[in-house]
Amino acid sequence: MSADRVVILPDDVHNRELVSHVHPSDWRNPEPRDRYHLVVVGAGTGGLVSAAIGAGLGAKVAMVERHLMGGDCLNFGCVPSKAVISSARRVHAASAASANGRPKSRAGPGAGHGSASEFTAAMARMRRLRARISPVDGASRFAGLGVDVFLGHGEFVGPDRLRVNGDELHFRRAVIATGARAALLPVPGLEGPNVYTNETIFSLTELPPRVIVIGAGPIGVELSQTFARFGSEVTVVHADPHPLPRDDRDAAAIVTRAIEADGVRVLNSAAVLEARREDGATVLAVEHGGHQEELAAEAVLVAAGRAPNVDGMGLKAAGVAYDRTGIRVDDQLRTTAKGIYAVGDVASKHQFTHAADHQARIAVQNALFFGRGRASRLVIPWATYTDPEVAHVGLHRDEAIAARHDVETITIHFDDIDRAILEGEEDGFFRVHLKKGSDRILGATLVCAQAGDMIGEVTLAMTAGLGLGKLGSTIHPYPTRSDVFARAANAWRKQKLTPTAQKVFRAFFRVFK
Repeated sequence: MSADRVVILPDDVHNRELVSHVHPSDWRNPEPRDRYHLVVVGAGTGGLVSAAIGAGLGAKVAMVERHLMGGDCLNFGCVPSKAVISSARRVHAASAASANGRPKSRAGPGAGHGSASEFTAAMARMRRLRARISPVDGASRFAGLGVDVFLGHGEFVGPDRLRVNGDELHFRRAVIATGARAALLPVPGLEGPNVYTNETIFSLTELPPRVIVIGAGPIGVELSQTFARFGSEVTVVHADPHPLPRDDRDAAAIVTRAIEADGVRVLNSAAVLEARREDGATVLAVEHGGHQEELAAEAVLVAAGRAPNVDGMGLKAAGVAYDRTGIRVDDQLRTTAKGIYAVGDVASKHQFTHAADHQARIAVQNALFFGRGRASRLVIPWATYTDPEVAHVGLHRDEAIAARHDVETITIHFDDIDRAILEGEEDGFFRVHLKKGSDRILGATLVCAQAGDMIGEVTLAMTAGLGLGKLGSTIHPYPTRSDVFARAANAWRKQKLTPTAQKVFRAFFRVFK
């Protein structure tokens, strides 16, 4: 059976190239084999990694995708967002004109450094780069790896059978990797051509004069800053006391100052009551600070959480338990159905591409080789790609205390790091939480340029069981922001130099002349 034709807007040469790889209209599903060692449902990161590993080890593997291979990351998430964020940063940097190289201060909301034409060019660049990357996740590549790729809707019809487009796939083991989607808000009137989610916002070709972002998690703050830098008048409306509520509060404060400096208006502890269309715009009735206000915009981005893709899959027929938070799995990523595993956003609180990747590696090992890999052993970092970036790994301080750790926290600010001073990027810090009495790292937060790249060094230390002392004794080039690790290690060593130890050393040097 041929695949249905899928259209991604705008229907230009780049998006047609993308679709030709991730959901080709001339694709014909293969004849099902008698029985598969592994059937993978969903071809996002978790599904692709599961299928590639299984086939690479010689297993008979089938992969089923009802929409676009590559999933959210390639098509609507990491790839397009980071491409557009990169363009916005370049526009912002080009405006630098003051004596110390920092961009000129904003004149207020909507006073972006960019222009409508630069936004249009940035979106075209994003589509071109996304299409360039797409063959890696494409149907032809995975067929070449030995995977039977089925494009169509997959539904379990039993604990060991999945139906897709009328064909039944019998399997020994299965991995569900169907991901998640933007959660809808129960707000009357919040619909229509001006209302977007991450799955539709990247279809824009023209810069909206006004943008309202509902939600101030990573997606909300990243794209609010991006649109503001291109010149949109941006307002963020969210229910929490401050943006990035799951991050370190001080880190969130720095990001808030940064996006506000770029012209973003932030309404904390706010609620959207209703919406309506008026004169080509969407008007929201918003309650905040004890009063109501109406806000109008040509684009409203709903970024207020994610919902797992569990509907219409026949999970009950397979014996797979789930609820509104997703599929229930144990530490070995097993569902409640024997032989069926689940990975990624559909089953994890860590909704990151890299988390799905490593969970898939565990699930395949456990499914095909009776392994005992555990998801709880993964040390998972994450980053928010604002300017400056925020990156975190491990436990926050309150989480560490809740886990009954005695915690010692060290914070080094970037106004004491030469590279940050030289580049005029001093508003940031490195905060590390240690098990008291040792240099064992329980968790860490970085706020600075390229924090997402730098957190990998801390993640490696935690994964390898290396303490802050080892991290700090690593020699880094001068001047780099990585000097912050040595400063933190030095601060920890100084705390070890107790008054008693100082007395011992003074006595030693009185004798040793």
